[in-house]
Amino acid sequence: MTETQRPSGEYPMYPSYGNGDAAYPPPPSYQPVQPVQPVAMGPGTTVWPAPGTAGSGGAGHGGDGFPGLPQAAPEPSAPRRRARRPVALLAAVAIAAAIVGGGTATVIGQLTDNGTGGTAGSVIPGTTVSQSNKGTVSGVAAALSPTIVEIGATSASGQSTGSGVVITSDGEIVTNNHVIAGASSIKVTLSTGKTYNADIVGTDADKDLALIKLQGASGLKTATLGDSSQVAVGDQVVAIGSPEGLTGTVTSGIVSALDRDVTVAKDSDSGSDSSQGQGQGQGQGQGGGQQWPFEFGGQQFNGDTGDSTTTYKAIQTDASLNPGNSGGALINMNGEIIGINSAMYSASSSSGSSGSSAGSVGLGFAIPVNTLKADLDTLRAGDSS
Repeated sequence: MTETQRPSGEYPMYPSYGNGDAAYPPPPSYQPVQPVQPVAMGPGTTVWPAPGTAGSGGAGHGGDGFPGLPQAAPEPSAPRRRARRPVALLAAVAIAAAIVGGGTATVIGQLTDNGTGGTAGSVIPGTTVSQSNKGTVSGVAAALSPTIVEIGATSASGQSTGSGVVITSDGEIVTNNHVIAGASSIKVTLSTGKTYNADIVGTDADKDLALIKLQGASGLKTATLGDSSQVAVGDQVVAIGSPEGLTGTVTSGIVSALDRDVTVAKDSDSGSDSSQGQGQGQGQGQGGGQQWPFEFGGQQFNGDTGDSTTTYKAIQTDASLNPGNSGGALINMNGEIIGINSAMYSASSSSGSSGSSAGSVGLGFAIPVNTLKADLDTLRAGDSS
């Protein structure tokens, strides 16, 4: 055995790759998983692996590493820059989609508006039934009664009583045109008993609708105007109004039929005594209950409608309607207004009796609420027909 006489540490000791006892094993054929560590070559000498040699058996193309030593992986700066671009691209796509989506919705809205101001097929929010009381007549009555009022109209021929529906907190009220036609003064009584004077805002005799406004009102409960296109035959409904002056009377029934062609008198002439009785019809007149005459199926009911008439598609219901219910609400079990009650059949008055009505026989009619919603802008503009 040959001994070296070289002092220890005088020259650095480099690894050898021979078959001797001190030889290092050959490097693995795969990248080591342990982190890269500096290699101590001898006293006072440390070598860091050069870049470009990781995973190879010799020095990498990147420069001055030692063969077989693990190399540090380069910073993935380029992939990070590429990662930012898809995020920015996705954000741009999202913004573009939102713009295109909004434009599409606008176009669709314009195409399907049909001149109704975008409200005929939508729900106008207001008071509804609580979740725990939905589907019950008592729940509907408790929630909606404060939104239904009694209307007292005074004209040259006397006084009459009808009903109305509050649609704004400052006192806009919808009713039938025939309830207030020819009226010189109007008084409205809330469910609380408080009374207001009211002015006529607009009327539409062709649809038998009118809009009045309370003087000095605020903070009123408003009704929810539903969607009458969703009404089906057999649906349970509630009617609220003031028959014979009995404020807040509640009745219930079902929807008996849809799209009934009901013809009523189109009366707004306050100068005709004979038409005044029609104009204040289905209210409670001074001389007893009077019915609003209407035609259906070629027959006249509750008297003569006269020469000036208008026809509309009505919801038929068997909920009890009596004189004074006109202008009141027909309501679904969610507490949404689906119709404005406008006409009812009375056997006694159709037979020519001059006395009070014998009462409802389960043939009532209501103007669909979508007709009202499509007409609101016209009524608010003060247009009359």
